[in-house]
Amino acid sequence: MTIVSVLDILREAFMTMITIAAPTLVIALVIGLVISILQATTQLQEQTLSFVPKILAVVVSLIIFGNFMLNTLIAFTQKIFEMIAEL
Repeated sequence: MTIVSVLDILREAFMTMITIAAPTLVIALVIGLVISILQATTQLQEQTLSFVPKILAVVVSLIIFGNFMLNTLIAFTQKIFEMIAEL
């Protein structure tokens, strides 16, 4: 196993992590931004007003994108195991 192949595996692992985490993080970011703008315009400074909708949105996004995330992770794991078997 060369350094180039290790770096390729590492790059693919990082891309897989980003692909898996991106939908949930983007949804949490957008919901947080919308709630922050709402709080700034109405001057409501309630802590739970930003926390509860964000948690609900993350849970819903995990339900919606969970299958995609799991299939992506399974494909990456199978590829790694196949590469280990070839050594």
